[in-house]
Amino acid sequence: MDAIEPKPSKPASVDWREVERRLETARTATERVWAPSPEETQRILKARAQALAREPMPAEAADERIEVVEFILARERYAIESSYVREVCLAENLTPLPCTPAFVLGIVNLRGEILSVIDIGKFFDLPEKGLTDLDKIIVLQSGAMLFGILADVITGVRHIPVTEIQPSLPTLTGVRQEYLKGVTAQRTVILDGEKLLADGKIIVREQVEG
Repeated sequence: MDAIEPKPSKPASVDWREVERRLETARTATERVWAPSPEETQRILKARAQALAREPMPAEAADERIEVVEFILARERYAIESSYVREVCLAENLTPLPCTPAFVLGIVNLRGEILSVIDIGKFFDLPEKGLTDLDKIIVLQSGAMLFGILADVITGVRHIPVTEIQPSLPTLTGVRQEYLKGVTAQRTVILDGEKLLADGKIIVREQVEG
């Protein structure tokens, strides 16, 4: 008896519209899963901002330094940017001036140029710390403004990385804080030369009688 060969079955028809509908449904569901809520969006933005804030500063800024002249006054270490320092000389032949503020110690004749000399310790209302030498004058100049400040010892010129300068120190208040550029980890007080040289209170306006 001969075997009966089965008739080939017809391939099932594909409903492409149904397939497309299901794909669209799946895509929409996926988008819902990955779309962050407003709260999640805020969290992501905040995290990004914090990450940016932690990014290291550019190498150029990290390597930036300022050159300062360091000196000691009343046993405290100070510094001022060398760009404001014209020269350093000895405090010789200092002539006191009457009718001037207490912080103006007098004038000196510096190679034919009359220079007023300021005791920044008194100008800053710093407490007295016993006898000091005060035999050095640091001549400051910016434009037409020119005067000298007294120092006990000039310790030298050095470069300080900007990253080492702290913006403030809690123990510095009042007029001293006003002229403060920053403080180093070694507690060297860096004075703001620009503010000092621009301050009208340092200009002697009192007239000498007689």
